[in-house]
Order: sequence, then C-alpha cells, then structure tokens
Amino acid sequence: MGELGRTLHAWRDRVTPAEVGLPAGGKRRAPGLRREELAHLAGLSVDYIVRLEQGRSDSPSAQVLTALARALRLSDAERNHLFVLAGEVQPSPGRMSAYLPPGVQRIVDQLAGAPLCVTDAAWTVITWNPLFAALIGDPSPWQGRWRNIIYRHFVDPGDRVVMTPEQQQNFRAAMVTDLRASLARYPRDPDLRALIEELRAGYDDFARLWDQPVVGFHQSEQKTIRHPEVGTFTIDCDVLAIPGSDLRMVVYTAAPNTEAAEKLRLLSVIGLQALT
Repeated sequence: MGELGRTLHAWRDRVTPAEVGLPAGGKRRAPGLRREELAHLAGLSVDYIVRLEQGRSDSPSAQVLTALARALRLSDAERNHLFVLAGEVQPSPGRMSAYLPPGVQRIVDQLAGAPLCVTDAAWTVITWNPLFAALIGDPSPWQGRWRNIIYRHFVDPGDRVVMTPEQQQNFRAAMVTDLRASLARYPRDPDLRALIEELRAGYDDFARLWDQPVVGFHQSEQKTIRHPEVGTFTIDCDVLAIPGSDLRMVVYTAAPNTEAAEKLRLLSVIGLQALT
C-alpha cells in the first residue's frame, strides 16, 4: 500500500456513517466508512476504491479526486494534499471549487424533511440528501457530465420534473446566464469550457441561447413532480446562494397540511424503494 492508499484508508476510517447520513448497520471492524459506502458516496466502483487503497491504481483523475474529497469531507488543505499524493496539479483559485463548508454539509445532513442538493458554479451536483434522491432519482450512479443539471436537461431530462413551455424557457435562460457568469469568473477552468463547448456543438437550442444576449434569473417557483410511486404533485422550488462561495443549494418544500406535504412524508419513508 502506497502513501495515497494509506491516506485514503485513514481518512475513510475517521468518517462515521452517521456523519454522511448512512445507517451504522451491523458489526464493524472499524468505526469509519466501509469501502462500498465510500464508493457509493463518491459515485465510484468498490473495485476501484480497493485498487486505489492497495496501490494498484495510482493515477486517479482530478474528477475522481474531487469526488473522493467530497465524500470524505476533506478540508481545502486535505484536498490539496490528496491531489499532491496522486500526482495531480492542485486545484487553483482560477478553477471552480467543489469544497463544501462544514456548515453547508450539516444543513444537507440535518434538513431531512426537504429534498435538497448542492451544486458548484457550473450546476454539477456535489451532494444531496436522501429525500432529494427519492424525489428526483438517485444521483449516485451518475458519472461525469451526467451529474451536471444543465447537461442532463438538454440531453435527457427524464420525466419526473414536468415543465410548461414558459417554465422551460425561463429555466434555460437562467442556466445559460449562470454559465456565462461562471465562465467570466473562471475563464481558465478546462472542465467548464469543455462543458459549454460540448453543449454548443451538440444542442442547437443551447447554442442559440448562448449566442444571443439572453438574460435570466432564478425565482421562487412551483415545480410539478411526476413520481412513479406517489403520483403527480406540485411543490415549491428555491435556489439559494451560499455566501462566500459559488455554491448553490436547490431546495424543494411543500406548504403544511397539503397533499404535496403528505407525499413528501411518504417519500421520506419509502426512499428509493418501489411500492408493490
């Protein structure tokens, strides 16, 4: 086991399941996360985690390292050390950050009654709570571009969030405005530039909006959810800016004593299970 593997193992041992919203479940030889739990949180395979810790795969990509840093709750200094151990260039101030401040992570872990996720400046999902996964679909298997909300919207939006033509127009205008602002702030970020170029080259609707002086803003609005288990209902959606960072939190809520509130409560019970 090399230094990278030893360090990953040590960091995995210090994170308890409760800290990341997982059940403790059964007897454990160590108090920390199991390899399969870390794999689930980072969106990686268990075999890959094993190979990393055993030193049989010592060249993980920057995307993999960012996912591991997020799952292991690393500080900025620890994340930079992880990049050094893996032989990667450390994340620089000129690139988007996926670092989650401890207070933001506590909100995600403790606000169990409202589906929510946190994204970076390009709208790539960084973390989420279990109710978000139950409502929208589990992001854990999503890899690469598929964790980006804008990319998914243009490529394969799915059928759970139902939009009117006006809502779709407003959503796209706001997202393109956000990407322009992020590119102005991080003009040298290669992942951001690649995302924009890929969308411009592959999707005419995106290219048209990008090339026009369209400006949009996020507002509190209602979203209609078509859920395969609990049916169709309407809830409120708010996008919150996180002070001191470029992170955004997307939060869904329902008014008390409404059908939507009851369906969210049911989803909190059934989670990702299918009703039979």
